[in-house]
Amino acid sequence: MAKSSDINFDYKFGFSMPEKNIFKAKKGLNKKTVEDISLLKKEPTWMKDFRIKAYESFKKRKMPTWGANLSKIDFDDIYYYIKPTEKQVNSWADLPKEIKDTYDRIGVPEAEKNFLSGVSAQYESEVVYESINRELNKRGVIFCDMDTALKKYPKIVKEYFGTLISPHDNKFASLNSAVWSGGSFVYIPKGVKLPMPLQAYFRINAERFGQFERTLIIAEEGSFVHYIEGCTAPIYTTASLHAAVVEIFVKKGARVRYTTVQNWSHNIYNLVTKRSTVDEDGIMEWVDCNIGSGVTMKYPSVLLKGRRSHGEVLSIAYANKGQHQDAGAKMYHMAPDTTSRIISKSISKNGGRTSYRGLVSVSPGAKNSKVYVSCDALIMDKKSRSDTYPYMRISEKDCEVQHEATVEKLGEEKLFYLTSRGIKKPEAESLLVNGFIEPVVKEIPLEYSIELNRLIRMEMSGSVG
Repeated sequence: MAKSSDINFDYKFGFSMPEKNIFKAKKGLNKKTVEDISLLKKEPTWMKDFRIKAYESFKKRKMPTWGANLSKIDFDDIYYYIKPTEKQVNSWADLPKEIKDTYDRIGVPEAEKNFLSGVSAQYESEVVYESINRELNKRGVIFCDMDTALKKYPKIVKEYFGTLISPHDNKFASLNSAVWSGGSFVYIPKGVKLPMPLQAYFRINAERFGQFERTLIIAEEGSFVHYIEGCTAPIYTTASLHAAVVEIFVKKGARVRYTTVQNWSHNIYNLVTKRSTVDEDGIMEWVDCNIGSGVTMKYPSVLLKGRRSHGEVLSIAYANKGQHQDAGAKMYHMAPDTTSRIISKSISKNGGRTSYRGLVSVSPGAKNSKVYVSCDALIMDKKSRSDTYPYMRISEKDCEVQHEATVEKLGEEKLFYLTSRGIKKPEAESLLVNGFIEPVVKEIPLEYSIELNRLIRMEMSGSVG
């Protein structure tokens, strides 16, 4: 984790607001904290029981000994629930001034005005603002926070919640399942194709805080939705924890694209479990951009359960001084004629470290499956590091698997060519990096690709994180 002396305080989103919370749990985690969260939210008994079982599992599970170094996480030094406002609003003007000012500076209202179907904004533990296009409501689309979904659509939530990612899946999924709050619930009816994305913003403001949103997306037969999430936090010298869980169900012939532009500050541990299941002729696409955080461990997964289903993970990881981006993908081919594509681009600079960690599994009987994996790493200097940990588990002879990987240093010849034509070296480096990540960036909506390129340029110049 980055020390305070390592952090550049010009990070655009590193500001914090005064805490004016309605409720703040005591620091640390125990059974009473879990029960209190459920009580405050007035949840049904089955959810309280779900949380308690998950908490017991969390206590029993050991910390991962692979991947990034997590030894400095102190679970007793974290606040697990903060309620920032009395109630959720759907008018921007009704938000408390400090929260409204925060999201104004991040740009949520502008994004809403420009091109989004719906916007959800989470501040600390709770979603404080939601707005959805009225036309979507008429078409049966549901886009709300998970807490609201549990109250309004309990049968749907109970049918799917925790069935794809068990509360016993891993230590941080157990933690999320015990103390989850906020997140998004998306339900797209049969045949409905959304022309514009849905957007969620997640903001951590408090110090020594844990954010544990829970997202559930259900795309019925023949539907389409693009969901985009953005993440920021202030800079503190103490560590905070972000441990989300995302479950996505892609039904027959449906398509879901899930885009993340993650720009947490460098004091955040970003430890996320994301998984999707895809039925016949369905398509699941993860576009995963990791720029911020001190440590990231995230491996979006696709279970290709239906014939001719397709999965993609397109990822970018950028690690600067004091950062370790340990990211990757998992593809499970469980039916015939399934296809998958993984493209990973990573950049490490100033002693930063990136790791690609991937799994491809082709089950017996998944005949005519086609797999393509490409891992490209760009190392900017001698202090930086990049690692690749691919694992292939192939149990079917009738399949096609391609894997390629490249590691390169920033080309001196290309730099010389650009600088000799009057381009300053930092700008020339940014141009080359943006060219390197272009295959992934082009898959992101224009407004977000511009923002991503701008963040990369800021990182290259040392003004982020």
